[in-house]
Amino acid sequence: MICDGVKPVAIAGVMGGLNSEIKEDTKIVLLESAYFNPMGNRRTSKELGLETEAAFRFGRGVDYGGCLSAANRAVQLIQELAGGRVVEGVVDAYPAPIRPSPIRLSVQRIRQILGTEISAEQARAYLEDLELDVREEDEGILIVTPSSFRGDLEREIDLIEEIARMDGYEKIPLTLPKGPPSPEERSRKFFLERKAVELLIQHSYYEVITYTFTSPTSWDFIGLISEDPRRKHLRILNPLAEDFSVLRTSLIPGLMETARYNVSRKNSNLKIFELKKVFFPQEGERLPKEVKYLAGLAIGADQDPHWAFSPRPIDFYDVKGCVEDLLEALQIKEIKFSKAEDIPYLHPGKASRVLCGKEVLGVLGEVHPQVLCHYEIHGKAYLFEIDFEQMVKWAGEGKRFRSLPKFPAVYRDLSLVVDDDLEVEKVAEAIWNFHQPFIDEVNLFDVYRGAPIPEGKKGVSYRIRYQANDRTLTDEEVNRYHEKVIFRLREIFQVELRR
Repeated sequence: MICDGVKPVAIAGVMGGLNSEIKEDTKIVLLESAYFNPMGNRRTSKELGLETEAAFRFGRGVDYGGCLSAANRAVQLIQELAGGRVVEGVVDAYPAPIRPSPIRLSVQRIRQILGTEISAEQARAYLEDLELDVREEDEGILIVTPSSFRGDLEREIDLIEEIARMDGYEKIPLTLPKGPPSPEERSRKFFLERKAVELLIQHSYYEVITYTFTSPTSWDFIGLISEDPRRKHLRILNPLAEDFSVLRTSLIPGLMETARYNVSRKNSNLKIFELKKVFFPQEGERLPKEVKYLAGLAIGADQDPHWAFSPRPIDFYDVKGCVEDLLEALQIKEIKFSKAEDIPYLHPGKASRVLCGKEVLGVLGEVHPQVLCHYEIHGKAYLFEIDFEQMVKWAGEGKRFRSLPKFPAVYRDLSLVVDDDLEVEKVAEAIWNFHQPFIDEVNLFDVYRGAPIPEGKKGVSYRIRYQANDRTLTDEEVNRYHEKVIFRLREIFQVELRR
């Protein structure tokens, strides 16, 4: 604090007080010109949350020897511009004068760093031109004392940088670095990240980097309910603006803002993704929990217009296929997609959870129309958001060799009539879970609604591949196993065979 002997009048180097400001009827002014310690000034400004012009300047360091000249200049301006009358006398309170520390500079070191043949005389001339005090200690050794206004000069390398600037950067020769390259250890997580990024790029997605800070209203835009844990964000002490005042807990608002920016500029065919951290507050902890997420957004057509063919609008299965390829590339097994209707920012009935066993890896689906309306995006958009930490946890260690089958496979098609609300994934999962021998693959290849399928029903068709590693299966064997599959499906789902 700066006080007048009775009461405080200002916060030193940060903010003046109302009781010491100049008003229209002010006639007598006492000028104080001071230097404040940059570290203490920054700490005070941060603690009080006051970002002022004075704090900005003092916090970065000013000329500690320029207090008197600054005061004289201020007095001169008051006299010339406001008609002031100057009273003689200056009081200087400087109990602990700052003494600049001399810096030892080796001419040989200058040549080694810059690769130029600079002499001691040249180096001394350059430094003296910068108003630095230079004396020669030994041959090739200079002792340099910085001026008070050059608080940035603290080490030998700082002086070498100034000499390079004065001599000219264009004189520094091009040289290759010497020494063997040091191999850098890469973690398993790093390689999985690179594989995920490369695969998404192959799917025509562009990587974006959005702000870590976001607005509290962004959770309203994507429809998060008040009980959603993602609403419990960490607020920043000194935000630049309210739109950047909290740490993000989801990547989706950033992707939606990026999409709005692009769509408003006629870039309506868009595939973007981001692989970055989100931040969740921890009760009793000062720092948040950092979790890496992977999120992607697709809008418009699968490609730009072309004279030879018409672009196809992106749909749910484009995004689902991309996620399936991604999980397969990371060798994550036992993946299932479960229908989801309670995700606020996704369209009910057009959203899915991504499961690995019983753990939820993430979500994908069509963006809810209300969310698109908030972000002024017309048409349809599809997104996915996956917990990348969980992906790393379940990722396979590496590919293993598997010999090609020596014996031919036998295929059987299975056409069923099922309830319209039955997920086709559950039927395929049930076929796998029967543990019938020799079932090697189950694929859905047709879904049909309409006559002669009754109302409220749909027809689904699966192709099952039966294969043995030690022999060729006979038709009688395959038919016996296939009949057991049909019998079990009828027991579980009450399905009918489609004729």
